Amino acid sequence: MGQELKLISKIPPSVNHYLGHRAIVKNGKPMSVDYCTQEAKRYKKWFAAYVAAEAASQGWINLGRQQHIYADAVFYFPRVDMDSNNYWKCMLDAITDSGMVWDDDNIVCERTMGIYYNGSDPHVELTIHPVGYKGIFGDISQLEAFEANCVGCKRYTRNCSLLAKAKAGQMQEEISGGVCSSYKEKV
Repeated sequence: MGQELKLISKIPPSVNHYLGHRAIVKNGKPMSVDYCTQEAKRYKKWFAAYVAAEAASQGWINLGRQQHIYADAVFYFPRVDMDSNNYWKCMLDAITDSGMVWDDDNIVCERTMGIYYNGSDPHVELTIHPVGYKGIFGDISQLEAFEANCVGCKRYTRNCSLLAKAKAGQMQEEISGGVCSSYKEKV
């Protein structure tokens, strides 16, 4: 599976307590402005420091923006009326703020793996690891097989944009079923 990072968090602020809103007047027009609540600022500061320390001690290597990452969570809520979807945002933003795990949480595939109730010890257990797929390919061996065929194409020697986009996960009409319709054999 490769690298894996295990973290434990207290229950983060929900989306309802993450951002506050205030009305201001700008250029004579009323506007709504969002701001981070004190509760969220405290949590993010604490959790980002914890994540940085854990990433270093567990040998996690920041994958930047080149690889999607699974964030698998098991929630232990203090009450049954809590919704796990409301707790991801602040937690993932704090991990991003640590600068140690990923550059931007737009590469994260968050998955709630379980929800339990524990009034005496509410927390979230996270397991973070790279996904198995690479770009539009199901796994690295599919990518390698596709690229091995590309080597014989004229476009490959000119840094084929179709291949680059496929590696970045962009779907394209020219590539279907693992075959590129724009393939032109080198002469």
